[in-house]
Amino acid sequence: MSVDLHHTVSGPADAPPLVLAGSLGTTGQMWEPQVEALSTVFRVIRVDLRGHGRSPVPQGPYGMADLGGDVLALLDRLGIERAHYAGLSIGGMVGQWLGVNAPERIDRLVLMATSPYMGPAQNWRDRAALARAEGTAALADNVVQRWFTPGYAKEHPHDVTLLRDQIVDTPDEGYAGCCGAIENHDVRGDLHRITAPTLVVAGADDPATPPEGNGALIAERVPGARLVVLPDAAHLLSWSHAAQVNTLITRHLTAADRYGAGMRVRRSVLGDAHVDRAEERKSAFTEPFQDLITRYAWGEVWTRPGLDRRTRSCMVLTALAAKGHWGELAMHVRAALRNGLTSDEIGEVFLQAAVYCGVPAANKAFAIAQEVLDEDAGA
Repeated sequence: MSVDLHHTVSGPADAPPLVLAGSLGTTGQMWEPQVEALSTVFRVIRVDLRGHGRSPVPQGPYGMADLGGDVLALLDRLGIERAHYAGLSIGGMVGQWLGVNAPERIDRLVLMATSPYMGPAQNWRDRAALARAEGTAALADNVVQRWFTPGYAKEHPHDVTLLRDQIVDTPDEGYAGCCGAIENHDVRGDLHRITAPTLVVAGADDPATPPEGNGALIAERVPGARLVVLPDAAHLLSWSHAAQVNTLITRHLTAADRYGAGMRVRRSVLGDAHVDRAEERKSAFTEPFQDLITRYAWGEVWTRPGLDRRTRSCMVLTALAAKGHWGELAMHVRAALRNGLTSDEIGEVFLQAAVYCGVPAANKAFAIAQEVLDEDAGA
């Protein structure tokens, strides 16, 4: 019987839904390095698996069908017919179960630091017994050591402590119950049934799910799957290699609809009124160009999570001033305001441009920006 998973939603309500499920002993907070970047393009739904965080803790052991069924029940409650899904470790095992057993509900899959089989079963029975007998605190130090490389742990002790505390805070029965799900997880013979376009991400230095025989096996057996191995990455690669992971997830999930993703970002940055006017003026002659900029400028570049939108606006304002593209500048001053820049910060951009692009260019840029700011003040 399914339980009502605790979840946190961020991002535009009309964006494609993306469910994130994490590692054994973590909550939705595990995805903090992903939230801001992914929420610009997706409706991000972070879940606490059953037995974790603020989700219910039924008596275990659980099965992978229980964990997958909880996700499906959540989608039903949210009125979502199909969603993207990204999971790490046990979250990735749940993703495999969903891909095999509920293909009609899953659009695209990202499976990270995970495996189709985590035997021998006795290891998981022993871990569950220890959690029940001595609590998750007895497991925390050993587990968190496998999540990060020694170098990363030495340079980021606060991160190690933060994630270790999530293990300690996990209910003992919930942790043990999920160990039962992992104990019986084996989809090696079913991976060929996954039809969702699948990206597999593994850490080259992951002692828990090394690429060989884990991520590599998934990529080999899931039709059309792609494997990316991140160097110098251990198990919790979404945390230690957040920028790379964010880019990989975004590129994979938007690959089938660059135009749709671009249009959503274009509207978010420029505003519906501007985009509606551009669409109304579109003719048979200009339509190919409008399609190009929506797919390429907005769908290929502005959707990338490597830079936030404030930074991109600063760069665009500087480039427009440098090249004298005055017809575009007012539009992007408005976009910069929508992206969170203040009028003072826009002024700083143009002061910087005065040094490197020339005083006359900055003078013109200030004049155009002032007109936009005066219009907004009078609106």
